[in-house]
Amino acid sequence: MGSVIGDILPMALGVAISPVPIIAVILMLLAPKARAASVAFMLGWVVGVVVVVGAVTFLVQPAGSSDPEDPSRVASFIKVVLGALTVVLGIREWRGRPTDGEEPALPSWMAAIDQVTAPKAGGLGVLLSGVNPKNLVLCAAAGATIGGADLSTSDTLISLAVFVALASATVALPVLAFLVAHDRLQQPLDELRRWLTVNNATVMSVLLLVIGVTILGKGIGGL
Repeated sequence: MGSVIGDILPMALGVAISPVPIIAVILMLLAPKARAASVAFMLGWVVGVVVVVGAVTFLVQPAGSSDPEDPSRVASFIKVVLGALTVVLGIREWRGRPTDGEEPALPSWMAAIDQVTAPKAGGLGVLLSGVNPKNLVLCAAAGATIGGADLSTSDTLISLAVFVALASATVALPVLAFLVAHDRLQQPLDELRRWLTVNNATVMSVLLLVIGVTILGKGIGGL
């Protein structure tokens, strides 16, 4: 189990360090109805991650498989495909990054995020964690890694829990910290939002390229 957790750590980091959802949750925390919207967004984020990584894990390693090598080989093939897709996404992010002096472009829906209701925030959390192409690829790769490792049920659940906890940390921690000490966090959160806005594309492109090559290498090695 330890080696599996080591393999999924970069993928969890890739999901966690996603500037757009972090910016989104910060904007919610700076809004008038911060508590309800931010908590709903956090829960939606966790649900999205759980659904994708859990579904792929149990699809890759079906119960009662007669050939223990089949899940591992299928998982390796999936990792090759997902690793290549991650590299492509990283290259696209790098090519689309703003030039010096250019104002970074953020999604248009962020303009009205301070007015978002709790149900919409929850749905947005699901979309950004489980449906967003970058996170979908990384969560699927983690699921393929866990599902192809021939772990016991308890070890599989522990690995899933570790991945979900790490992948959700950068969304959950600001929300939980805000609920405890919101007065002291407003300025640091606003400074973090500005930094992420400027460096969004660069951070994600480098991260995706590194993680994509790692996943690709693991997949090729398992074939």
